[in-house]
Amino acid sequence: MISSWNEWDTLKRVVVGTATHANWPVNDRVFRSQETLWTETPIPSGPVPQWIIDETEEDLSELCGVFHKLGIEVERPSTFNFQRYDGMYNYCPRDRFLICGDTIIDTPMMYPSRDMEYQCYMHILEDAKRIISMPRDQGLVLDAANILRLGENKMLFLESVSGNKLAYYWLMSNLPTNTSIELCSFYGGVHIDSTIVPMREGLVLLNESRVNDSNCPAAFKGWDKIYIDDVVAQDFYQYPYASKWIAMNMLVVSPEIVIVDKNQPALIGLLEAMQFTVIPLELRHSRTLGGGFHCVTLDLVRVAK
Repeated sequence: MISSWNEWDTLKRVVVGTATHANWPVNDRVFRSQETLWTETPIPSGPVPQWIIDETEEDLSELCGVFHKLGIEVERPSTFNFQRYDGMYNYCPRDRFLICGDTIIDTPMMYPSRDMEYQCYMHILEDAKRIISMPRDQGLVLDAANILRLGENKMLFLESVSGNKLAYYWLMSNLPTNTSIELCSFYGGVHIDSTIVPMREGLVLLNESRVNDSNCPAAFKGWDKIYIDDVVAQDFYQYPYASKWIAMNMLVVSPEIVIVDKNQPALIGLLEAMQFTVIPLELRHSRTLGGGFHCVTLDLVRVAK
């Protein structure tokens, strides 16, 4: 079963990624030519060190254990040797697919080498009522993590290097006519889920370094807005594939429960003061591999209370 319309209803079924055979593509021209402000070390290439993979798998296993204790059904992608075929990884299933109710949209990702991830989710895709594949030969670019879902047929779309206007217009033309997709362009980097975190309907966390009252999406008019002005910067190995703001990449399990990086005491204290039950966990290589708790999961079923 697939059924999920927003980022905060009670989670019942989820995909958790894996770092097995993680690799930095060597021949993907888009990956190799990505713009970066980091100049101290080159963009990585080739197999991710095995010790990073092993520690990441330990952290992901702990996350799966928490889900099991909460009664949440967990799915994992099937194994694929990305190192052999110069792919990337299955660490971030959130990037791959957009869930719209009972429909899965397969997106034309920024890095062509990530197309091979699709085959690792066949056992999950078969549960969707409908699968829509966005075309890959018409100039459309979209990582699904550029989108936040705010309710039935209501979304935010971040225009960025990993989500262009062609993809936005395609979605507007191919989703039901009552679909509302607000186009945002306040941040030129990739993905939206380290910038905006809807906690429940009517409450949103915002990355103050990117969002302010003048550019805050209209969808949040009337919502309570909490601006986060800083986070604890996590360590990384050689190259920071994610910025320090990956610490904001949390997973809302329900309107009362949230999974947060355990190294963020101020953020945890803020959430607890707002009556959230915080589950503090760690992804030791979130900056190295480019994914926090929202990135490494893909909710398949959420149920409103």
